[in-house]
Amino acid sequence: MIPKVKEIKLISIYLYICDIYNSKLRSLCERFSNNDHPDFTDQEVMTIYLYAMHVEQRLKLKQIHQYASDHLRSWFPLLPSYVAYNTRINRLSEAFRYLSELLLSGCRPDDCDLDASLIDSLPIITCSGKRVPSVARELTDKGYCSTKSMYYFGLKLHTLAYHRPNHRPFPENIVITPASEHDLNVHRQNWSNIPNRTFYGDKIYCDAELLKDMENTSNSRILTPVKAVKNQPEILRQRDKAAIDIYSRAVSSVRQPIESLFNWIIEKTDIQRASKVRSTKGLLVHVFGKIAAAFIYLMFNS
Repeated sequence: MIPKVKEIKLISIYLYICDIYNSKLRSLCERFSNNDHPDFTDQEVMTIYLYAMHVEQRLKLKQIHQYASDHLRSWFPLLPSYVAYNTRINRLSEAFRYLSELLLSGCRPDDCDLDASLIDSLPIITCSGKRVPSVARELTDKGYCSTKSMYYFGLKLHTLAYHRPNHRPFPENIVITPASEHDLNVHRQNWSNIPNRTFYGDKIYCDAELLKDMENTSNSRILTPVKAVKNQPEILRQRDKAAIDIYSRAVSSVRQPIESLFNWIIEKTDIQRASKVRSTKGLLVHVFGKIAAAFIYLMFNS
């Protein structure tokens, strides 16, 4: 048994999933076999995952299944074994991808600044750089995380987020790449053509050629803390130090909230640790399922 307030959330999530499943998600997980209408439905699989993670903070798949078995049997009497549930949820990787995109694109807060965006990336670690990886090799490779000062195997979660004054930024677009992909390349390929936009990023996005191209083609720009000039004379460096420090602090103060966004997602879902993932589809569920679970609250507010 669960409290009444949680029952309402469980019902709301289930009805929401059923509604979008019938209209949009069905084609992404359609089966072409004799078992194309299982007794335990895809809607139930997704509802248990989203509810247990978002409401009950059960962050691992085994914990999610155990919670459902202990507390939700009256709601889902046909709940299969953990192994069968794990297999079923991995088949829904594309459905979770679409669901996360739907939640982010359809429920944008009204206070988003449409002219200013924050950009950064978050490492998703499948194993340390000292080990030999064996999972999702087509999606992952070796990269370096400067924040943690470590090499790792895994993905990068690149995020373009709307600036919201005095609030946590809201993701506009999310892109996953292998860990070695440079953040600047991702921006160049995905977001550099967005018109009339000011982007705030860290020093890794500092590139004079890209900045010039964006100004000429889309009237957009990237603001970053000032990057030190190699072999610059000490007298010139000291002369400009005060102005550079003020400018860099101003840019960093606008950009910093995207770190708060990442910390919030990690706290809600533990998305950064993917060492328990054992397949490519499982890794995609780990990423997009957790993003959907973090932002499913938008459905309650809409």
